[in-house]
Amino acid sequence: MSDCGCDHEAKNAQERRILKIALALNAAMAVIGGIAGWIAQSTGLLADALDMLSDALAYTIGLVAIGRAARFKANAALLSGSVLLALGLGVLAEVGRRVVHGAEPASSWMIGTALLSLGVNVTVLRLLAPLKTGGVHLRATWLFTRADVVANLGVILAGGLVLWFHSPYPDFMIGTLIGLYVIKESFEILRDARRARLGAGT
Repeated sequence: MSDCGCDHEAKNAQERRILKIALALNAAMAVIGGIAGWIAQSTGLLADALDMLSDALAYTIGLVAIGRAARFKANAALLSGSVLLALGLGVLAEVGRRVVHGAEPASSWMIGTALLSLGVNVTVLRLLAPLKTGGVHLRATWLFTRADVVANLGVILAGGLVLWFHSPYPDFMIGTLIGLYVIKESFEILRDARRARLGAGT
């Protein structure tokens, strides 16, 4: 029997389905987290929301890259990493602004929203597990979500410390750490993308 490409089409269909679900969940949580972070005056929640937004972008790029050439996938991952780097630097700038001008983060909003985000990210991480050994653009989506789980746990801890010490500094600290972690992940994605481009002969 000749190869009809059915297995390849089925794999692409599975990838699209998973990425569409992940995109919808992350886009929703980016909006929810951003609103909650603004209301709660929390740099940690705002950083987490920006991280979720970057995930939504990564899933969008991943969807566009499915079925494309290796060079396109590498360029898609390069774009994802660059956007993530810019967002991470933006988070650090926002933390600095709030340290200078002051803020009163609401611990209950921080903990509640971060718990909701954690539930979403654990679900998405399980969905993405089969894709993490795929193309570089798919590995990027898995790395984004892994970073989110760590960030959610950090915001929950910071919310508890804000409540305990009646101080905004735990929130400033987690906002800074998330920003630095996002920057670290962006460099990892950019490194993978460059390797993929070399492998594709670009």
